[in-house]
Amino acid sequence: MHLPVLVPEAIQALAIRAGGTYVDGTFGRGGHSRAILERLGPAGRLIALDRDPQAEQAARGISDPRFSFIQARFSDLSKVLGERQVEGLLFDLGVSSPQLDDAARGFSFRADGPLDMRMDPTSGVSAAQWLSQAEEEEIREVIRGYGEERFAKQIAAAIVAARLREPLRGTRQLADLVGQAVRTREPGQDPATRTFQALRIHLNRELEEVSVMLPQAVARLAPQGRLAVISFHSLEDRIVKRFLQSAARPEMPRKLPLKASEMPQPLLKLLGRATRASREETTRNPRARSATLRVAERTAVPYSAVDSSPNRIEPGARWRN
Repeated sequence: MHLPVLVPEAIQALAIRAGGTYVDGTFGRGGHSRAILERLGPAGRLIALDRDPQAEQAARGISDPRFSFIQARFSDLSKVLGERQVEGLLFDLGVSSPQLDDAARGFSFRADGPLDMRMDPTSGVSAAQWLSQAEEEEIREVIRGYGEERFAKQIAAAIVAARLREPLRGTRQLADLVGQAVRTREPGQDPATRTFQALRIHLNRELEEVSVMLPQAVARLAPQGRLAVISFHSLEDRIVKRFLQSAARPEMPRKLPLKASEMPQPLLKLLGRATRASREETTRNPRARSATLRVAERTAVPYSAVDSSPNRIEPGARWRN
């Protein structure tokens, strides 16, 4: 069962207008989407996105004429929306519990399964394929950079040595290999945790997806519309935090005299500080411990920096309702 995190906080952050149009950019299993629909009026609309085919299956369980689903990356937001502006966008950047708990997806080492880790198993290369051909230096840099793993050098060397003996195909096979290469680990954390996180982030281009999505989200927000982003690890949160701060405090030209009316105007207004899950929620759902919610509101300043994306994804058969 998947428990969505920070639901009341995210809904409050969106300040939902009954007749507005909203986007749930990471549908998952629909927890946030259902909460948004509860607050929309008859004229309201909710568009949900997710690249995971299993999320599309879950979306079929919502039979609401105000709801539409399209299987797409959230970095394709501009193509999905075209020129449409919306009153709010919500992005929950975490991996869903069903993805982690399904051994066939290869995200977790708790149960043995194929070494896959793709959000969309129908595209891209699996973890097993990538590890079979990547150079040792590349493997080391991915594990060090995305996993913040101090034993990245030893782990990469162990992977390259092991694949000479036999292909790496299973999650437990990789986890055991990492466990042998890591000398010490924080209490309560499996030695393979950081390596699995790093490979998942790299294979799914998760940080790049966030960086591409954020300016598109700002461009599609109507004035006074809200952008809410929930991140789960420091690398994602750093990207979100810096982007929002930059959009809320545009850089002023140096040594160039300007009138007040000529000064760069902010695209966003930051709303409050970062929000984290309450003790009650983390007790009920330990996954919520690392969740961080950041919120900003769109100003009326025009924004034309993002391509209007004429190659729009048309609704067609891939839309729900």
